[in-house]
Order: sequence, then structure tokens, then C-alpha cells
Amino acid sequence: MLILLYDGVCGLCNWSVQFIIRHDAAGQFHFAALQSELAQQLMRQHGLTPNENAAPESVVLIANGQAYTHSAAAFEVMRRLGQPYRALAVLRVLPRPLTDWAYRLVARYRYRLFGRSEACMLPPPAVRARFLG
Repeated sequence: MLILLYDGVCGLCNWSVQFIIRHDAAGQFHFAALQSELAQQLMRQHGLTPNENAAPESVVLIANGQAYTHSAAAFEVMRRLGQPYRALAVLRVLPRPLTDWAYRLVARYRYRLFGRSEACMLPPPAVRARFLG
């Protein structure tokens, strides 16, 4: 099972989850808001420090017992979505410090650029079973 932990109140993150749902024909991705207790528990299990007092700075993809964060998570999602998105994962050849820097830059300004909601989104009934916690 692939579990994507995302910032449930971030406009960009919610758009990304909707994008993944639309392009994940196999239904392989499941989702949990970083603000949920399940996500906090999964982060601790994978040696990541949940920060409940500040806005999360990264999505986390848990795949086959491994946790991917920052740009690595984004590239792994693209790879697993298949073509044409898999082709974008070629950017993984760029140095990780550079791709993580770009990722963190967008993450830092995501609320200003894409908005913030007061509550996590309510998933549509057709995909509600893919949302955990």
C-alpha cells in the first residue's frame, strides 16, 4: 500500500491529492492528513519527527516500508503514476540538495500562493475509502 501524508489544510496539497486521485487508475495511493493521529504515528514509526505545532513542510510517501520526504516523495509519486508523469521523475538525477531546496521554497510560500483552509477537505464518496485516519 502507498500512503501519502499531506498537509490537510494546504490548497496546493489538496490540489495535488485530487490530481493523484484523477491519474491513479489502479487506486494504489491512499491518503492521510499530516494533522491526523494516524499520520503522526506513521511518521514516528519511520523515524520522522512530527511537528504538531507548526505547519508541516513536506509530504511524506510511505511505500514498501520506506518513507520518502520532500522532493524524493514528489519524484516517487510521479514515478508510480506512470506515463506521462513518470518522465518527470527523470529530474531525480539533479542533486538532491538542489531539488529539496526548490521543494522547500515552494513549501514555505504555499499558503500565500495557494491558500489555506480551516479544516481538512472532505473526500468525495467515490474515493473516501482511500482516505485513512
